[in-house]
Amino acid sequence: MPTYSAPDGTRLAYHLRGDGDPVVCIPGGPADSRYLGDLGGLAAHRQLIVLDSRGTGRSAVPEDPSSYRCDRLVEDVEALRDHLGLPRMDLLGHSGGANVATQYAARYPQRLGKLALISPGTRAVGVAISGDMRREIAQLRRNEPWFPSAFAALEAITEGTGTDWEAISPFFYGRWDTAARQHHAAGRPGNEEAVAGFAAEGAFDVETTRAQLARCEMPVLLLTGEFDVNSPPRPVAEFAALFRDATPVVQQAAGHYPWLDDAEQFRTTTAAFLA
Repeated sequence: MPTYSAPDGTRLAYHLRGDGDPVVCIPGGPADSRYLGDLGGLAAHRQLIVLDSRGTGRSAVPEDPSSYRCDRLVEDVEALRDHLGLPRMDLLGHSGGANVATQYAARYPQRLGKLALISPGTRAVGVAISGDMRREIAQLRRNEPWFPSAFAALEAITEGTGTDWEAISPFFYGRWDTAARQHHAAGRPGNEEAVAGFAAEGAFDVETTRAQLARCEMPVLLLTGEFDVNSPPRPVAEFAALFRDATPVVQQAAGHYPWLDDAEQFRTTTAAFLA
C-alpha cells in the first residue's frame, strides 16, 4: 500500500486500481475508501488512484483535529498530485468528497484536466437542498415495501424532530437488496471526529469558491441518481450552472451510489467523459 506525507506530516495512504491514465478519486464520508470499489468497472478504463482521507482507511490520524476541515483537505490532494509527479490530473469526487474536489478546482484550476463530481455534496458552493426536495425524491419510492417506515424517519429528520439516519438507508440505493445492505454496512464512517470536523466553522467560503469556479475552464461532469435524496437532480443542475463547461447527468433508477445500481451505465457515462 503506497503512502505519502501530507503538508503537516500526516502519513496518508492511497490505493491503485486498474491500468491506464490515472484519475485521482476522493471518497465521501469521510469514510474508508473501500466503499468505492472499482467504481463499477471504471478501473478497466482508467487507473484509479483512490485516496484514504486523513483519519480513515489506512491513513494516519492527524495530531491536529482541525485539519479534518474540508478546505484543509484540499492541500492533501495537492500533495498527492505532487507526490505522483502529475503536472495535471483528472479528479473524481463522490458525495462529501466532491466538496473537496470542488474547492481543489477553485484553488488549483491549472492543475486539473477534467473534473467528475459524482452524487456531489453542494455545501462548498452554497446550493441549498430543502426538506421538500428530499421528500419529493423519496416519494418516487412509495411502492417499495420498506417505504412507510423509511419515509416517516425522513420526514422527522427534515423537520428537525428525528435522528434515525439508519432508517432512511434504503433511499440511498436504487435497489434495497442484499448487496445494498452489505455495501451500507461496510461503508459507514468509523471516525466520528473526522465527520464532525469536516464541516467545522471556516470549512466553506462560498462566495470565493463560486467566483473562482466561474473562471474555471476544465470540463466538468456532475452525475447523480434519479432517486438520490442526498444529491437530488435539481440542486445538482444548479451546481453545474456555476461552471463554464459542465454537463449534468441524471442516471435513471439510481441512488447515491450509481455505480452499484447500474454499473454499465455509470461506467459508460463516466469513462466517455474522462476519455
